[in-house]
Amino acid sequence: MRYNLREKPLLKRVAVILLLALAIFVLMQLADHPKWVEHYYSEGFYIFICRVLHPIFNLFPFSIGDVIYIAIIFYLIYKTIGFFKLLFKKKFKETGIMLLGLVIGVQVGILAFYLFWGMNYFRPSAAERLNLQDTSFTTADLRVVTQLLIDSANATRARVTATDMAQSNNTIYQTAEHALKSLSAGSVSFRTWHPGVKPSMLTFLLNFMGTSGYYNPFTSEAQINYQMPVFNRPFVACHEMSHQMGYGAEDEADFAGFVIAVHSNDRLLRYSAYHLAVSEFMYSLGRRDSVAYKTLKATISKDARRDYAIERSYWLSYENKLNAISSIFYDSFLKANNQPKGLETYNRMVLLVMAQERKNWIRR
Repeated sequence: MRYNLREKPLLKRVAVILLLALAIFVLMQLADHPKWVEHYYSEGFYIFICRVLHPIFNLFPFSIGDVIYIAIIFYLIYKTIGFFKLLFKKKFKETGIMLLGLVIGVQVGILAFYLFWGMNYFRPSAAERLNLQDTSFTTADLRVVTQLLIDSANATRARVTATDMAQSNNTIYQTAEHALKSLSAGSVSFRTWHPGVKPSMLTFLLNFMGTSGYYNPFTSEAQINYQMPVFNRPFVACHEMSHQMGYGAEDEADFAGFVIAVHSNDRLLRYSAYHLAVSEFMYSLGRRDSVAYKTLKATISKDARRDYAIERSYWLSYENKLNAISSIFYDSFLKANNQPKGLETYNRMVLLVMAQERKNWIRR
């Protein structure tokens, strides 16, 4: 007996699901071949994507990715209503076809995610690519570098003016883009193609999710929360553009963002990077040596301490159950994408900066 799939929509969709599942399975096997991913994807196909998509989507001052997400949300609401209508009318075949269509949509989304950007999760680590693999350090080493970062944060904060703090978002974005382009011109490890950053249209929601920014892998758009404290925005812009460069893991994007920012001559951008670095290093030091933590905390300048208080107050004002749920979801997402420590991955930035310090990259 021969089946005509055109006349069997259920069978046709099942066949498509199986083919897509096979494609995803094959793609996932590449996770065990980082050098292959680096050569053929990160240094090959992904560069082509950057050269094509970045200049196209940079033409729009607003986030095309956010528009797509919003459209998908409304479409899913519409389809959900249709699903329950079919269920109420006991049209189970049509209901099944709709559910299979949803599965296909999710599978296509997964494939698109990895093909357009997600494969960067499987490339060799930044530590290996940047020859920063000696990441071992003692608590004494950590204290020394933490103090250096605090001194740098204090010094740059003292130079930041009221005019700097009053910069428009567009100016902040342009400064971050210029810093990345300048670094890219002299560094193969930080090559970029048409970098850009945009304000997220979903900033109101990002506040309640406790999110400072995100990268849209489907449209190659780096987007930030444009309402958070102004001294946070420059570094976050660099962090998200680091994802745009192909730095997949969060700790790597934090590190790349830090390098981009401290090599800039812009006062606010440099301070923004040191502000984040001090926070990360103090957290790590506090877990190792509480006495040293208290001692070094006292050396943070009054203005810098006030900024940390402003930052904490801002995020606490939006803290709720949605924040906790989104954190659980994102933690699971990171663990599923070659970052087994989940949200703890952010703190591994300390390892990379410590290794960097051995090569005297930190600009004081």
